[in-house]
Amino acid sequence: MNNSAKRGLLISDFNIENLSAYLTNDQGIPSIESVIAPYGQVAQTLLDASQPCWQTELDFMVVWSRPEGVIESFQKLLAASPIDEGRLRNEVDDYCQKVAIASRRVRTTFVPTWIVPTIHFGNGMLDLAPRTGLSRAILQANLRLLENLDQIPNAFPLNASKWIELVGEKAFNPRLWYLGKIPFGNDVFKAAMLDIKAALRGISGEARKVIILDLDETMWGGIIGEVGWQNIILGGHDPAGEALVDFQRELKALVNRGVVLAIASKNEETVAIEAITKHPEMILRIDDFAAWRINWKDKPQNIIEVATDLNLGLDSVVFIDDSQVEQDWVRQALPDVLVPEWPADKRLYPHALRRLDCFEQPKLTDEDRRRAETYLHERKRTELKTQTTSLDEWLRTLDLNVRVEPLDPSNLSRATQLLNKTNQMNLSTRRMTEPEFAAWAALANHQVWVFHVSDRFGDSGLTGILSVETEGDYCQIIDFVLSCRVMGRKVEETMLHVAIEWSRAAQISQVQAVYIPTAKNVPCQSFFQKSGLCVQSKNEFIWDAAREYPLHRAIRLVYDAGDTFEKTPVSVNPLKVNHATSSNNC
Repeated sequence: MNNSAKRGLLISDFNIENLSAYLTNDQGIPSIESVIAPYGQVAQTLLDASQPCWQTELDFMVVWSRPEGVIESFQKLLAASPIDEGRLRNEVDDYCQKVAIASRRVRTTFVPTWIVPTIHFGNGMLDLAPRTGLSRAILQANLRLLENLDQIPNAFPLNASKWIELVGEKAFNPRLWYLGKIPFGNDVFKAAMLDIKAALRGISGEARKVIILDLDETMWGGIIGEVGWQNIILGGHDPAGEALVDFQRELKALVNRGVVLAIASKNEETVAIEAITKHPEMILRIDDFAAWRINWKDKPQNIIEVATDLNLGLDSVVFIDDSQVEQDWVRQALPDVLVPEWPADKRLYPHALRRLDCFEQPKLTDEDRRRAETYLHERKRTELKTQTTSLDEWLRTLDLNVRVEPLDPSNLSRATQLLNKTNQMNLSTRRMTEPEFAAWAALANHQVWVFHVSDRFGDSGLTGILSVETEGDYCQIIDFVLSCRVMGRKVEETMLHVAIEWSRAAQISQVQAVYIPTAKNVPCQSFFQKSGLCVQSKNEFIWDAAREYPLHRAIRLVYDAGDTFEKTPVSVNPLKVNHATSSNNC
């Protein structure tokens, strides 16, 4: 078994072996090993934890049922009998309660929505009639299903109707049902497999974060250096121009979902920026782009520089270019970068972008929506840095504020997202669901804080997590997580200050951090090596809590202790601001 493989349980009232085969044999990330629950035993499997299928560690489960197989009211509808719509909702509630019980045994639960196979259509206008309409009942049941799943923290619905629409008339084959109790064609199971894998990548923080775009013949039609910005193809009454405007609208929608845009183009920078700034049909403007390299250098080199500017790894990057030659070269030079095959017909650009499944995320937070704005602020910070003579001077001019508060229901969702998607400044790189993180934080010897960072340019939001585990007078830092957007501004040192000052107030004698290396979190190791903590070994660092850990003078630390410090055995303010300096001697 591949160590990175995910193990999933498939629960269904039909033959689901085809989905299992697609999940197991597909070469895309993540690798999956699937376990199939006993055929047709949906309720029994959900409720009975002693069944053999539960006797192994599971990462996720898929609960995919036919409505008539699990909801009694649908059986009545198929017999042309009227139903009580209130009873239908109650039956959906009961089904979801069973799903909720089983969800406690896995990290993630996926529930495809219900659909009506075309073999059950044929009632014409009555199909949407009250009490007798099958499609009407499906709509009501799915809405109730979604409302219930919203209350299960680790459960996510999947839109099965989309799979049917993608496949078309081959989605259903009555012969398959009577031959093997298979309700869908193979292409439906393939579409489901792709969505499940994309969702697992999003939940585990492996979604792509940035799109780097070419300009000529990609963002607009024509070569701007030859025709001028006034004559490029964009908008107007031209099919390709209209499609390119819609393509930009789709990109803008991704920006609003937290995806970052950047440019890597062979062009004259002043000419290209003039087009972005002045062309009346441009949907995207210069402030929508977090970084750019517009020059005559090699595309892979420009992509590397853009990723470095954004503090992101190349495995976070999607590169879109109309040129097949450039696509092939970037794939060869930078294999971690995703380079999708791009259509030659510009009228297909919006569709090609919508088909990408690499930006999945389980939830959309305010920080996600503001991500483009935070990168704009970062660009201004960088410009300011070039105008100052020292790091201390730059930090003072930033007017940095760090606010720390305990983990609680109001910030749990964003904190879990940050925990799961942060790779570079991440001490242990552990991944947890919201219920798992909340349960861990609730233990008596655990403390978890979250950090909000803001400065004169704007609010970066919740960008840091610190957790500790205590045993007697010993404290170990478990999570030390900081978004790459705020690295290098002494926020890291502020987090250590908080951990050590809390430990001092709690009469802890020693604080330890154990770095668990991964391919991506070397920046975290580098920070701890320079942090002033005593290096016990290559990956172990300690601090004698008899000594204070200094807070940088440029940082304004604001704290909201809440319930976090109720377990502290002394009344000393554990987050007192202290500007003293201390020795780095162990």
